Amino acid sequence: MIVLDLTVVNIALPSAQRALNFATVDRQWVVTAYALAFGSLLLVGGRLADLLGRKLTFMIGLAGFAVVSAVGGASVSFGMLVTARACQGIFAALMAPSALSILTNTFQDPKDRGKAFGVYGAIAGAGSAVGLLLGGALTEFLSWRWTLFVNLFFAVVALAGAAMLLKREPARGGQRLDLPGAVLVCGAMFCLVYGLANAATHSWHAPSTYSFLAAGVVGLVAFAAWQARARVPLLPPKVVLDRNRAGAYLGILIAGAGMFGIFLFVTYYLQTTLGYSPVVTGFAFLPMVAVLMVSANVGQIVLMPRTGPKPLMGIGMLLAAGGMVWLTRIGVHSGYVSAILGPLMVTAAGLGQVIAPAVNTGTFGVAAHDAGVASATVNVGQQLGGSIGTAVLNTLVAGATASYLASHLGPGDNPSDRQNPLLVQHAAQQAAVHGYTVGFWWTAGIFVLGSVVCGTLLRPGPLYPRQAGPAGQHGSGNHADQVADRKVVEGVVGGGDG
Repeated sequence: MIVLDLTVVNIALPSAQRALNFATVDRQWVVTAYALAFGSLLLVGGRLADLLGRKLTFMIGLAGFAVVSAVGGASVSFGMLVTARACQGIFAALMAPSALSILTNTFQDPKDRGKAFGVYGAIAGAGSAVGLLLGGALTEFLSWRWTLFVNLFFAVVALAGAAMLLKREPARGGQRLDLPGAVLVCGAMFCLVYGLANAATHSWHAPSTYSFLAAGVVGLVAFAAWQARARVPLLPPKVVLDRNRAGAYLGILIAGAGMFGIFLFVTYYLQTTLGYSPVVTGFAFLPMVAVLMVSANVGQIVLMPRTGPKPLMGIGMLLAAGGMVWLTRIGVHSGYVSAILGPLMVTAAGLGQVIAPAVNTGTFGVAAHDAGVASATVNVGQQLGGSIGTAVLNTLVAGATASYLASHLGPGDNPSDRQNPLLVQHAAQQAAVHGYTVGFWWTAGIFVLGSVVCGTLLRPGPLYPRQAGPAGQHGSGNHADQVADRKVVEGVVGGGDG
């Protein structure tokens, strides 16, 4: 439901705009309002889950998300719709880390944990593609409002399951929320997400872009400095300074940036160049969804216990890069089977080996009382990566398209050619395809960078020691954590990252 709402509304925007009569320049706020609230509050939501209990925050997030989705679907004005989308982001920031930390603390056995995170990674990776399909179908056959109303069905099922199956955890008495840290990180994330969104729709040279980005960077530096000295930090430094977890967070950030290039530019290509309808475009992504789900589960259940995350994420990034390079062979009149299907499936196979291991590794080895904030950090990586990908790749593709068009219909060309609508249309199509291929090359480069980062930071070997007993199964696989695990067994230490 959370990942779905990042894309499901996009296809419905033109219909919503006609119904509520708002300007095209304001359309971005329906998407940006959700992203701003979600990205800004994730770490706070994760810490609240640790302090108040995950079942409570999960169910509050679910119920709130459902209510504001209904309000958004019933919107009678632009302001009402944007407010509802912002509130969706607030409740999603409470719900997402709660959901992931519930998995982290529920499944400790390596075999069960692999299955759980395989399913979670498959859904996290495929949610955007499913959102495109569902958004197109609901808009075409029902109404744009159903892209929001549909959340009620998911929420009712999830609430019923949570009420029956999840155990209530007691709140952690005596612990307080790190308010200075919360203010710093919320402000920094807001500025970064807003600055990147502004760069994607305006330019990097706009004061509203670079000033917010600069403020966001300063805010993050101040947040990091405060966490090092805070008595009870919002994000304990030990969570992010572990090499495996740091590699996982950076890996999912880079994967999130690259995935943008796939979904957005392939969607544009299928609809604007090949003339596919929104529903057909959604169906075109279904093979990718299927392969990603299979790959994520095979990677987590079969390969991860044997190899650990390092080879999976490194090779997965390279596979995704290969799929992107293959996709650069598209043309104005390419066929789906001959030019699109194969690259999408190769890319999906690679991403399945990246997302689920990253989520598993990023939440592995933390103390139970830090599971929520570790889960939130995974979500922050994916969200921030998507925003970076949106801004950077959009800029590169727009620049390449404009340059191609200028060079083929420039002032030196025959004036009659520039007035011939067929030639102009053909040049525009060629320019668009050229822009997409440039975007795919850059996306391939992003994935190659991700492979280098994962290969450098992640430790070799499985997360779980092969011959470990029950206590050793819960360690992070490095020497320090194994020592801590032995102390737990000996009764010397009663907690810690084990």
